[in-house]
Amino acid sequence: MLSHMRTTLRIDDDLMRQLKDRARREEVSLNRLVNDTLRSSLANPPAQPKKKKFVQRTRPMGRPLIDLTKASAFAAQLEDEEIIRKMSLGK
Repeated sequence: MLSHMRTTLRIDDDLMRQLKDRARREEVSLNRLVNDTLRSSLANPPAQPKKKKFVQRTRPMGRPLIDLTKASAFAAQLEDEEIIRKMSLGK
């Protein structure tokens, strides 16, 4: 024997009209129709579309303008220059 749980659901008006019409046509109670429909939907979920594999496209950027083996030193130099610029503006 199946147990029953009572709950409250908010069902859109247009969907409720469709459910009531179908229950009347099939001569079943609204409760039975909703339970059967939910049970069927959960047992047979819609197929998920296959996800397209992500491919990152790359573009050549040309030769680097600085020596990348010394990138940290270059970044430190830029930071120092910015600090000096701000100090000269009184910030």
